[in-house]
Amino acid sequence: MPIIDKIAALQTDMTAWRRDIHAHPELGFEENRTSDIVAAKLAEFGNITVHRGLAKTGVVGTLKGLETGSGRAIGLRADMDALPMPEANDFDYASRHPGKMHACGHDGHTTMLLGAARYLAETRNFDGTIHFIFQPAEEGQGGGRKMIEDGLFEQFDCEQVYGLHNWPELAAGKIAVHPGPVMAAADQFEIIVSGHGAHAAMPHRGIDPVLVAAHIVTAAQSLISRGTDPADSAVLSITMVDAGTAYNVIPDSAALRGTMRTFSEQTRSRIKTQLAHLATSIAEGFGAKAVVNIRPGGYPATINTEPEARRAAEIAAQVVGSDNVVWAPPPTMAAEDFGYMLQQRPGAYIWLGHGGHSGPGCRLHNPHYDFNDAILTTGASYWASLVETLLPRSA
Repeated sequence: MPIIDKIAALQTDMTAWRRDIHAHPELGFEENRTSDIVAAKLAEFGNITVHRGLAKTGVVGTLKGLETGSGRAIGLRADMDALPMPEANDFDYASRHPGKMHACGHDGHTTMLLGAARYLAETRNFDGTIHFIFQPAEEGQGGGRKMIEDGLFEQFDCEQVYGLHNWPELAAGKIAVHPGPVMAAADQFEIIVSGHGAHAAMPHRGIDPVLVAAHIVTAAQSLISRGTDPADSAVLSITMVDAGTAYNVIPDSAALRGTMRTFSEQTRSRIKTQLAHLATSIAEGFGAKAVVNIRPGGYPATINTEPEARRAAEIAAQVVGSDNVVWAPPPTMAAEDFGYMLQQRPGAYIWLGHGGHSGPGCRLHNPHYDFNDAILTTGASYWASLVETLLPRSA
């Protein structure tokens, strides 16, 4: 089953929807215009019951097939939010809101799920129920977690849940599927080192928190290089160092901030514990103090369940051909809050090849990024094929 003809016929409409959303980016939990568009289109398509308000701006559309005897239900999820960054593109649908940009392709994700919803609302060629989940606030604010806390799966019970993300490193027309880990857990931390200020020419009269912080930066890498199994991928990056106000003053305190990325919950917990112990111990050795704060709400790893991943790969092959399905590529250390949904239900999160633009502007979170409209029908056809294959009619 290649690109579905009725979905191919929506290319012009879908491109217009996507570019309109791109021109009006909204940040997490502020996707008011976007959710209005999504809700209005779902209602316009017919046969879809629209529910609003989960996680403030979330939208869920429920569609029943021509048959419902199976009693089965699955969820399809797309994210809607933009990033707090300026856009450097100059095309006519570039962001009209300074400091906000769809630089991760969520405009395309929303559009592809809308395209599939339009087709499925017309054909309803399946047995069961589909919940189209349009999620806010994926970019660091945990909109997926909030939807779950607000009762997503209690109100819209799904036996499985599926998601996708455009992937610029993968050629257009290809789909990558992982049988396990897809994206890493992400945690942010802050280490405050308290010493004793002094004149920089008389350091012996103080306790230098900058020196202590430097030792912590170096030693923290041992948690990965010497404390983690090389086969168990993990990253710890200290990305901010803040201390001092003058060239000749040793400050009272220094702050370190950064992120850790892991796949294993055991490794994630261990590194959190060991980072706190290492920092406080090093500080104590210098006569200083260190306080380690791990920010709550860090995203869990996105881990597919293998049976659902295999089915997703089989269905992807129906759309793009088996030669264009990449099975079990290396996961990425980037994070995604679809992991919360996969903690609640089995399912699969795929990468949809985005290649087609050349140069660095194709990369995610880049001020020159733009979604490749040529893959809109590919993503929508994957969604529709997933539904019709997983929920086949008895006839």
